[in-house]
Amino acid sequence: MSDLSVLVTEDYLDKDYFLSADTKEDEAEAKAAKKVKFIKILFCLLCLVLLGELVAYKYVMPSFSSPKVTVTGQQNYSAEEIARMLLPMNSTNWFDFDVNQAVAILSSESGIDHVSVEKKFPDKILINVEERQPVAVTFIAENGATGAMQIDKNGVLFPGRTNSALDTSIIPIVSGLPVEYMSQGMRIPSKYRPLIDQITKISELPQKYFASISEICVLPKEYGNYELALIPAQSKVKVLTDRALNEDALKYMMVVLDVVNQIGTDVAEVDLRYGSVSYRTR
Repeated sequence: MSDLSVLVTEDYLDKDYFLSADTKEDEAEAKAAKKVKFIKILFCLLCLVLLGELVAYKYVMPSFSSPKVTVTGQQNYSAEEIARMLLPMNSTNWFDFDVNQAVAILSSESGIDHVSVEKKFPDKILINVEERQPVAVTFIAENGATGAMQIDKNGVLFPGRTNSALDTSIIPIVSGLPVEYMSQGMRIPSKYRPLIDQITKISELPQKYFASISEICVLPKEYGNYELALIPAQSKVKVLTDRALNEDALKYMMVVLDVVNQIGTDVAEVDLRYGSVSYRTR
């Protein structure tokens, strides 16, 4: 009986040993798994913190700093000038920048025809400017001084720019327009806008007709009508014509002037009105 008891006891002791060893392995594996899980969680938290800092530095913080203004499309205005026009807005950051107010301020500039303003997150302001293109020049007396004003295709008056790259030799001078004062974005009287339309169409032709005409004089008539007197650039002869200023009229004028020059008569004025040709000598 004693031998059997010893064998049984030893068998149970072996089982307890193996059970104890298995338990210790399981506990070690569980601890290792917890450790790995903790490391993963810590790593994810660090990644989130780094991501949050990246978002804050790249997007959030720039949005609360002064916006970066980019101007495109301008020819005679510099980007610095456009930015200075927006200073009254007093926008300290991107969120405070009012697009509609910026458009209103820039559109009030007489030399700007159209402007678009776009906000691009986080700190960019994109401005595209279309400047007015002159088709004619006139002179206006203001505060006792006479200054040149440009006219665009819509009849809007605006001051010329000293840094303009336009070829002024093909932009005609229009005198005699009844404009007594100048205001921002002012347009010439409506009855003279057909003349500006005619000048615009002639300017778009491949032939540079206005290079041979130094001045177009508007001659008001009774009952609100007007006629024109053209001053050639290379001749002292004044040419009287009606309001129909077009390519055919200019070609006809040049033919008549060639004939007058060939005759050699001391002609001071040629009258092309009323469908006939007459002239007056000096």
